[in-house]
Amino acid sequence: MLLETLIKATRAGAAELERFFNQKDLAISNKEGVNNLVTEADHAAEKAIIAAIQDVYPDHFILSEESGEMATNSPYKWIIDPIDGTINFANGIPICCVSVGLEVNGVITMGAVYNPIMNEFFLAEKGKGATLNGKPIHVSDKAEVLTSCLVTGFPYTFLDMPNGPLECFERFIRRGVPVRRLGSAAIDLCWVAAGRFDGFFEHKLNAWDSAAGFLMVEEAGGIVTDFTGTYYSPYQPFILATNGKIHEDMLLWVNGKKN
Repeated sequence: MLLETLIKATRAGAAELERFFNQKDLAISNKEGVNNLVTEADHAAEKAIIAAIQDVYPDHFILSEESGEMATNSPYKWIIDPIDGTINFANGIPICCVSVGLEVNGVITMGAVYNPIMNEFFLAEKGKGATLNGKPIHVSDKAEVLTSCLVTGFPYTFLDMPNGPLECFERFIRRGVPVRRLGSAAIDLCWVAAGRFDGFFEHKLNAWDSAAGFLMVEEAGGIVTDFTGTYYSPYQPFILATNGKIHEDMLLWVNGKKN
């Protein structure tokens, strides 16, 4: 019933994303910071997702990007990004998606990421693997960072910090390592899980950005940690997700310890 609800809720949100996509009179506003957009589609998708969940589980805890926490005493927490890649979405770029993760007693146990524009539905269940449109996916076999294809993202409010996003990015590109920037962390993670990218790193994510996607990578055979190599928690900002074979080397790269 939980998996069925996850799929139903994700599809409900994606129907709203698809309905509003490329709509010329889309209502757009800016949240705190620079280029931190929210659209009427974000709100519509969030409403549809939450309604689908609460129709079956009205007492479950919900954490969603636009509405924040709807706290209860339930051990079940739904972590929702109604549209990940909002700037892409608002500009008609089809790299955007709905992301929904389910946490049970502090452990992410299920996740779904759906991009209806590209017709890609990623699904993961802890201990049962990850799929794309119902077919199993697996991380890549690339064994060296120098020959890998990576993906990253940058916060719109730049972090003035040692080893920040631009410094880290520069380290790779000066060595000729291809690093892409797609604008949707959930899709970045799913594409690592599917073997399209060999690794993903980012300095500032929220739980709703990564809760579903990081499980996707793990269930596809990859490894996800923070920048210290500690097991990943979506409640801290740093993430390194790889195929596993380049993970230890990537830790050296992102921390500036690679010669």
